[in-house]
Order: sequence, then C-alpha cells, then structure tokens
Amino acid sequence: MKNAIPKLVAKAKAAYFFYTIGVWRETKDTLYVRIVKTLNLSVRSFLDRDLQMKSAALTYSSVLALVPALALLLAIARGFGFQDIISGALYSYFPAQHKALETGMGFVDSYLKEANNGIFVGIGIIVLLWTLVSLLSTVEETFNNIWDIKKDRTIYQKVTDYIAICLLVPILMVCSSGVSIFMSTIVQNNVRLAFLTPFVNVALEAAPLVLAWLAFSLSYFLIPNTKVQIKYAAIAGAVCAIAFQIIQLLFVNGQIYVSKYNAIYGSFAFLPLLLIWMQLSWLVLLFGCVLTYSLQNIFAFNFLGDVHTISQDYRRKISLVVAAVIFQRFHQGLTPPTRNDISTLYDIPIRLVGSIIFALHDAKLINNVMIKDDIIGYAPAIEASSLTAGALLRRLDELGDSDFIPRFDAIYPDLIVEVDRWNKSAWDQADNVKIIDIKIPAPQKIKDIISSTAGDPKKLAQKIREEKSKRESVENEENNDNLLGE
Repeated sequence: MKNAIPKLVAKAKAAYFFYTIGVWRETKDTLYVRIVKTLNLSVRSFLDRDLQMKSAALTYSSVLALVPALALLLAIARGFGFQDIISGALYSYFPAQHKALETGMGFVDSYLKEANNGIFVGIGIIVLLWTLVSLLSTVEETFNNIWDIKKDRTIYQKVTDYIAICLLVPILMVCSSGVSIFMSTIVQNNVRLAFLTPFVNVALEAAPLVLAWLAFSLSYFLIPNTKVQIKYAAIAGAVCAIAFQIIQLLFVNGQIYVSKYNAIYGSFAFLPLLLIWMQLSWLVLLFGCVLTYSLQNIFAFNFLGDVHTISQDYRRKISLVVAAVIFQRFHQGLTPPTRNDISTLYDIPIRLVGSIIFALHDAKLINNVMIKDDIIGYAPAIEASSLTAGALLRRLDELGDSDFIPRFDAIYPDLIVEVDRWNKSAWDQADNVKIIDIKIPAPQKIKDIISSTAGDPKKLAQKIREEKSKRESVENEENNDNLLGE
C-alpha cells in the first residue's frame, strides 16, 4: 500500500505532463494523439484572454449593427411579402432573446416608417450598409488573425461578398420556413403519410440545430481568406452548433431565475442578458474558428510558447533556416514547401514559420506559388544560387519604417554611424555564406532526434548540452587559432 501511493502520484504527474506538454512532442499520427492535441489546443485557445477581448469587441459591434441588420432583413422580406415569415423565423431561431427581438422590431418599424416618408434615403442606406459591412469585416479580420493570414479581401470583394450575404440570409430563412410548412402540411393533409408525423416532428425540432450547423460550418469555410478544408469546418460547426443550442436552452430556462433584474433595470432588464448572450455566442463562434484551425494544422503545433516574445537573435537564426529550406529545395528541383511542410519536417512552430514567411515575402525574397488544389507553397523570388546570408539579413533588417522619429538622425548622428558600421561588418562577413550552402539537417535526421528524445525531457536536455559543448569547443579552437595568428 505504501508503494502504491507514490506510484499513483508518479503516474498522475506523468499523465498531467503528457496531456499538457508531452503530447506536443509526440510524432505519431494516431487518432488518440490527434484528439488529445485538439482538445489541449482548443481549451487553451478558449481560455485565451485575446479571444475573450475579441468576443467583447464583436459584441459591441453587434449592438451597433443590430437594428440596421434587422431593418435590412425585414425590408427585403417586406419587398417580397415575407415579413411575417421572417419575424416568426427569428423568434424561433433565437428563443432566448424574445424580449430583445420585440424591442428591436419596434425600432425597426420606426426605422422603416421614416424610409416610407422619404427621410431614409441616400446617406441612410450608406450608413446602414456600412454598419453591416464593418461588422462582417471585423469578423473576417478576427478569423484571419486566428489563421495567421495577414492579407484581407479587397474593399470591392468585401462590399460585394458581404452584401450578397445580407441578401441571401432572408432568402434562405424564407426557404427554410417554407420547407417546414410544406412538410407539415403535406403530412397532415395526407392520411397515407400519417405514419411520418413523428419523423416530421423530429425533423422540425432538429431544424434549428441543423441550420446552426450549416451557418457555423459555412462561416469557418468561407470567411477566412485562405483555403479551409470543408471536413474540418463541418466538424467544428457541429460542435459549435450544439454549444450554441445549449446556450439558448440555458438562457431560455435561466430567465425565470433572473426576474430580480426587473427591479433594477425595469423595462431594460433584457439588455444585460442580451449582452452576455451575445458575448458567449461570439466566443463560441471564435472557438469554432480556432478548432477548425487546430484540426487542419494540429501536427504543425509542436510548440505552444508565445512566438512574439522570442529574441531578435533567435528570430534571425530561424529566418535563415526557413529561407535555406525554401531556397535549397528549389535549387534541388523539389516541390516548393508549404508552411505545414516547413513546420512539421523541420520542427519549427507554424505561427513562427508564418510570421517569417510574411517577412521574407515583404522583403521580396520569396513568392507564393500555387501547387495544387489551392495549396500555396513558397519559392525564391530572386536567383537561388546568388543570395547570401548577409544579403538576406540586410533585407530583413531594413523592413519597416526607419524614419519614425523626425529629429533622431540629427540628434544622434555619431551613434547611427557606429551602428551602421557594426552591422555592415557583420553582414559583410555573412556574405561569404550562400543560403543554398547553409547546413541544415535532413528531415529524417530531425525526425530521429525528435523520436529519440520524445517524452523524456532529460534526454533532450542532455542532447542540448552535448551540442552546446561541441559549439563551445569549436569556438575555443577558432579563438586559439586567431591568437596564434596574431
């Protein structure tokens, strides 16, 4: 018994280490490892403060866009004579916000009456569309940020795509309601189909869940400005649809227990509940985007630290590795590598790979190339055999604004001359090494190193000490040779 307790404690510690840290060093592509990694990354992301802040920002934008969105929705529906159908669909899709919708509908009626009187023209329409486009643009920017995509859609694409979405939503809602009414009417009026009544009732009950699943899945598939695999978007959409329906049920049932808010807020008692519901809903949506990204790139997440905190020296070294991979593969006539290829084959965090690739692209050193099925790889933008390490480091060092402080050059000319001289000396020395000649281990050797140290921090630490000792020995020999030469 005495020996059993320490063993259980040791097993518990080992399990905790594996599920929190060790799983990221696991190279096996099994269903179990994939599930653990996905859950690990998703929980971390859901608790991330940035995600909480983004959901709060989207809640604020949603409140501003709520009345204009409802006005546009009902105006389109009124034009086709479907206003009552749309109103009923909104109440059925969002049962937790019945009071909020009633208040919003009152504002919308006033809004549309002004339109009928001729006041709501020109500028009013522009403001209405701008509010909706601004909200959808914020959603796209947030999704792109989660996917590490720096390039947004053009203004023209945003306006056309977002307006198309605004026009399609009421049409789909009408079609959905029409199908539901058609199914129930056909079954009720046809005696021979009476046996289908239970199935139709179940289908109608499941309709909000199915529609939520489709809405979430299409959002994760279409909104990010990158190639997203539909199967991962569908999986994340299903998870978020269930979570969204649970939130709906909690709020519908929970409103009975928050009647005390009426004494504090009066007729606006629904407002705090609406804000909480909105923020939770946005959080679910963003969580699903992270989950989609996790599922598609799960084995590229071999490191969970904050890549923004690494030193400039460390970043330069990794930049040389990434550039060497791209240029050497091109020089050898191999297929251009993707971000996932560089991350998984050379054991570099995918977020850091993405950041460095954007820097190399901005420095006009690499180009995006389409490989197949909209998969993007990277190839040199200049002669592969001529680029030196010094030239690459100069280009990266010059990225960004170098005239930020107007009087800096006038106040500190001596310092500027000295720093430029130090940099020139370092980069000139690095010009002796071409990028295609930089020694990087083959992917198989990297895989062997990972496999030999996976799950054993002591072995990894020993390996690092051995390599550091080798480097120090080489540096000492070079220093001794320099002293003898002098």
